[in-house]
Amino acid sequence: MGKLTKRLTDHPCVGLDTCVLIYHIERHPTYFSLTQELLASIEAGRLEAVASILTLMEVTVRPWQLHRSDVVQDYEEILTHFPHLTLVDVNRDIAGQAARLRAQYRLRVADALHVATAMIHGATAFITNDRQLTQLQETLQIVLLEDCLTSL
Repeated sequence: MGKLTKRLTDHPCVGLDTCVLIYHIERHPTYFSLTQELLASIEAGRLEAVASILTLMEVTVRPWQLHRSDVVQDYEEILTHFPHLTLVDVNRDIAGQAARLRAQYRLRVADALHVATAMIHGATAFITNDRQLTQLQETLQIVLLEDCLTSL
């Protein structure tokens, strides 16, 4: 069990920031082993995960720029059918929570929507690499991938 998995043992549901999936898709040399560990835990059902539908938009920008609709379709298939990962549409409750987070913490719109999605859907931890989000620690445990590298 890696450091990331150990940090998440008390969290039955976690929120995922888009960077987690981008690092995995791109096989990021620094973070791929962590994302592989995390996604394997989710796929096996040891962890439930939630992500905003914004994630789908964000991971498909580059394939659209490259005119690779086949890759876009693959990403859509993978994300919408990944076991134990729920992609959530933005609704009124999420928008309201995101507005409160933006007002209190001065978050960017996308960050506020990602975190609000996680909170509204019962996540008790949010996995990211965005240090700005650590200011939310009193509301939601923020787990930075960078902080989990030391045990690899």
